[in-house]
Amino acid sequence: MITRRKGYIESLIEEGEHEHQDFKYQITDARKIARSISAFANHSGGHLLVGVKDNGSIVGVSSDEEIYMIEQAALMYCQPEQKVKFEVFRVGGKNVLKVDIDEAQEKPVKAPDDNGHWRTYYRVTDENVLATSTHAKVLKLKSEYSPDDVVINLTEKEEMLLDYLQSHGGITLSGYERLAHISFFTAQRTVVKLCEMGIIEIQYHNGQCLLCLTEL
Repeated sequence: MITRRKGYIESLIEEGEHEHQDFKYQITDARKIARSISAFANHSGGHLLVGVKDNGSIVGVSSDEEIYMIEQAALMYCQPEQKVKFEVFRVGGKNVLKVDIDEAQEKPVKAPDDNGHWRTYYRVTDENVLATSTHAKVLKLKSEYSPDDVVINLTEKEEMLLDYLQSHGGITLSGYERLAHISFFTAQRTVVKLCEMGIIEIQYHNGQCLLCLTEL
C-alpha cells in the first residue's frame, strides 16, 4: 500500500465517473462488485475509488474489510478469476481505497447477475452494461486470434453490411438480419468475423448495441 502525494485522489475525483473510473460508497456485496471488475476487464481496464459517493464526496472506508470483499469478488465471482491491485490513501482524515483492474488477457470475463447466472459485462461511459451474446463471442475470439489467422474474403451479405454502415453509421444486429434477409445465427457469425478482422466494432448508444465501422 502506497500513499501518494497530496491532491492525487482529489484530482481523480474531480474527473468524475467515466469510462475508466467508478466511485463506490462502500462494498456490501462481492457479487455486485464482480460485475464492475468484469466490465473494466472486458474493456480496457480502469479503477474503483471506494469510500467516495457518486457526487464526489469522500466518506471513507474500513480498508481491510473492503479489500477482503473485493478479493472475494475477483477470485470467486469472476470467471476467469481476476487479479486486482490496491492502494489506500488518507484524505482529510479518511481512507479512500483505489482498486486497479487491468484489461483481461482472456475474455470474456463473466460475473453473476441477480439470479446467479453468469453474464458478460462491459464498461460504457460511466456505466456497466450487460454485453450482448454477440459481443461476448467477439471478446472471446479477439482474445484468442492472431492477425495472421485472418484472410479477407468478403461475401455479398458482408459487403452489404459494410456499405450500409458507410452510409448510415450504425445498425443493430436485428436490423442487419432484416436488411440482408438472413437468420440471427448467420448475422451473428458475420459480425463476429468482421469484428475479428478489425473491420467493424460494437458500440453502445442509448441502451442499444450497434454495429459500426472501426475508426482508423
